[in-house]
Amino acid sequence: MSTEFSQLPLSTVLLDNIKTLGYTQMTPIQEQSLPPILEGRDVIAQAKTGSGKTLAFGLGVLEHLHVKTFRIQALLICPTRELASQVAGELRRMARAMHNVKILELCGGAPMKKQIHSLSHKAHIVVGTPGRLLAHLQRGTLSLEHLHTLVLDEADRMLDMGFYDDIAAIIDYAPTKRQTLLFSATFSSEIHQLAQKFLHHAAEIHVKHEPLDSQITEHFYRVSEASRQKALFALLGHYQKERILIFCNTKVACDTIADTLYESGIDALAMHSDLEQFEREETLILFANGSCNILVATDVAARGLDIDAVDLVLNYELPHDDEVYVHRIGRTGRADRAGVSVSLCRGDESVLETKKPVLWQTLDTLDVSTPYNVPVHMETLFICGGKKEKLRPGDIVGALTADSNISADAIGNITIFDKYTYVALRKHLAPTALELLQKHPIKGRMFRVRQLKI
Repeated sequence: MSTEFSQLPLSTVLLDNIKTLGYTQMTPIQEQSLPPILEGRDVIAQAKTGSGKTLAFGLGVLEHLHVKTFRIQALLICPTRELASQVAGELRRMARAMHNVKILELCGGAPMKKQIHSLSHKAHIVVGTPGRLLAHLQRGTLSLEHLHTLVLDEADRMLDMGFYDDIAAIIDYAPTKRQTLLFSATFSSEIHQLAQKFLHHAAEIHVKHEPLDSQITEHFYRVSEASRQKALFALLGHYQKERILIFCNTKVACDTIADTLYESGIDALAMHSDLEQFEREETLILFANGSCNILVATDVAARGLDIDAVDLVLNYELPHDDEVYVHRIGRTGRADRAGVSVSLCRGDESVLETKKPVLWQTLDTLDVSTPYNVPVHMETLFICGGKKEKLRPGDIVGALTADSNISADAIGNITIFDKYTYVALRKHLAPTALELLQKHPIKGRMFRVRQLKI
């Protein structure tokens, strides 16, 4: 089969538009899943973030859309608000050449009243998170009577976050005769159970992760349960890396490790699904912009993280299957950079399959007397204003650099949300920048500004 999109039975409008977006060759997940999707079949597909799955199910949804019928015809369920927003944005880009396609986002954290108002004006496609979608269905403000396509995106993550009952309740509101597309990074027994219950004669698509990058050096250390924390400190001291991602299998372990590191004078943040949405956003921003060197995360919380230049991935606990292991260590060694992966293993644990010989090492080869002492170079300011106030990165850079000793290259990532903004700066300049923004306007307006602390 050709990998050209032009060989698919897609409308000329869609084909022309995706070509202008730079899509000509299909990725493996698109090549395997689009034919059955366009045939109207149910599909269960294994695909990681960044594989092109959004384009695959997005094209299927849009190709089957009856634009002149202003009813909700497709529902896309995502685990988080961030992913839902990303998916909705991609759908809008794909649909921009189609006439009057209306796509709504229904996620927690946004005003219910405003969403109800938007729904009253009808839509073609809804993208949302399980809790908020179910709330609208129970209120009667959302109707799935005309639904023909249901998409479960990152289904394994939704199950890990405890959304099974919400998903099942949502599907009870959907017509029995529909197309259901389920996408998941891993195929656990729970995913198969979900598929068996809600999909019918589904095409099963497996797209394995690419082989591990040759730039990643993998190390394995045998440890007892009692010596696991000691091993962690020894390895941090040995490697002295600036950007470290530590994986644990449970939320409790994440919190314990992050607290232990913090109490030892090492700034570390925990990220897992028990955190509120804004806490997860803030934690990720602080790690991504260099305001914190160490992030301790579960696989659920770390799914979809797009962080460049992770120097070391440390598996404090081994994951339960090979695919998760590959997904974890693939966070390092990107863009032709050298990466290091270190895994702590009990003596009775089987080693996960890797494409390289296992490099077993012992802790007695490390100098455990050297503490981790890599400095944090950035600090983050929080501004109580964002897109709603029409703030742009250029406005903030201009306010910081005008009549001050702050140069543009001292300013790091600027992340703007609807109502607030995060600005990373070189640590020694953060107090100066804070004082400056507290006394001088941005774009002619004064905003409340504070410095974030780990």
